[in-house]
Amino acid sequence: MANILTGCRIILSLIMLHLPVFSPGFYACYLMAGITDMVDGTVARKLGTESEFGERFDTIADFIFVISALYKLLPAVEISMEIWIWTGTIAVIKMVNTMYGFAVQRRLIAIHSWANKMTGLVLFVLPFSFDVIDIRYSAAAVCMLATFAAVQEGHVIRCQKG
Repeated sequence: MANILTGCRIILSLIMLHLPVFSPGFYACYLMAGITDMVDGTVARKLGTESEFGERFDTIADFIFVISALYKLLPAVEISMEIWIWTGTIAVIKMVNTMYGFAVQRRLIAIHSWANKMTGLVLFVLPFSFDVIDIRYSAAAVCMLATFAAVQEGHVIRCQKG
């Protein structure tokens, strides 16, 4: 069941690519894809069906969802150079975290901290706020949270024992 939900996220993400951004259909697919991301892991744990395949399938589905959403949303919003630089800095911190974790533990490490989860949730909700909150303010708030999450993630990775 969890893998079916994950597969639905991939299908919904691909459908989003063919819908006008900010249309009701786009938002419906975006919302349903996000919900599948939030519940597939819980379903797998409740049913006792967690697997390495499911974990990797979820990561692939997340990647497809994020790329599809960014492909549609980024051209439709005006983002300042400061926010782009801040976002790039966060990405560099997260890449360093990943490389450090891999160098020390010889495996990719995913930290599911409350800050990382909250950042994901806030990023997911962000497109729904475009008509209500100026992107300059909402993007800055998201970047603050994402910066905290990335720094915390690095700290957790450095403090873990191999």
